[in-house]
Amino acid sequence: MHISLSPELESRVKSKVESGLYNNASEVIREALRFMDTHEEWIHEIKLAHLREQLQIGIDQLDRGQGITIESRKGLDRLFEVVRADL
Repeated sequence: MHISLSPELESRVKSKVESGLYNNASEVIREALRFMDTHEEWIHEIKLAHLREQLQIGIDQLDRGQGITIESRKGLDRLFEVVRADL
């Protein structure tokens, strides 16, 4: 298998090997993948929690009468354009 890394990532891998904690670049990559696998579920839960918070904010705004009515596909498209511009 062959992988390509940006110069920054390659430098980080080399630094780990040079530190003596790893024997070679493969060990660094394997450890990084194990770490990612271990923390993947945790990251998923954080993302879900953030989504739930954002949904609650929207629900609270609707409860205060701060919602808007979208009556057409064109209106929905305009809303998404505004949201994309804010990102």
